[in-house]
Amino acid sequence: MAQRLATEYVKATLKLSEPQMHQFLRMTDDGRIHQRVKVMENGCQEIVLEDVSGEQVHFPFDRMEGFYICELSCRLVNHHLTNVVRKLFMNFKGDGVIHRIYEEFTMTYVYAQGVVRKIVEQTGENIRVIYEYKNTLLELQHVFHARDVEREINRIYAETDSLLDTRRGASTPEQIQQIDEKLARNQKRLFELEAY
Repeated sequence: MAQRLATEYVKATLKLSEPQMHQFLRMTDDGRIHQRVKVMENGCQEIVLEDVSGEQVHFPFDRMEGFYICELSCRLVNHHLTNVVRKLFMNFKGDGVIHRIYEEFTMTYVYAQGVVRKIVEQTGENIRVIYEYKNTLLELQHVFHARDVEREINRIYAETDSLLDTRRGASTPEQIQQIDEKLARNQKRLFELEAY
């Protein structure tokens, strides 16, 4: 099994409420991790987690609209600290890109709301998508909607054929005008449906 050399967090974002901030601090309290909290004069905070090995990660939290928002970019080597940060990131539904760096390749994980949305493997110049989240329900809804559109188009074509046949047999200008109005509406609706 490949040995992970480092983990990089690139533009990772966490958004915590006041109670979540307290929970965040409780989750980082273990025997191997020491934490320091620096409170700034504007209500912002910086939480520093330091592993017994000496490696640190800084979480700069800005106070905005009742939330603590952290934009994190860091590189971690220590496995214990890396696992603590990963758990925090997932538990508090972080967004961002994480590179897990191995000797021969890099795995890139794209997270949205703490859930992996895409995994990409990069070996030298070669890039391969390992996993990509697809919203199957949404895709099925689009397919169903497309079929509804197709059915309506077919119905309008059949109605238009019938109107054209009726128009050929119409005897008064009023009948022809009414049919032409219906044909114009059908034409407009077909144009709208083609946009789907």
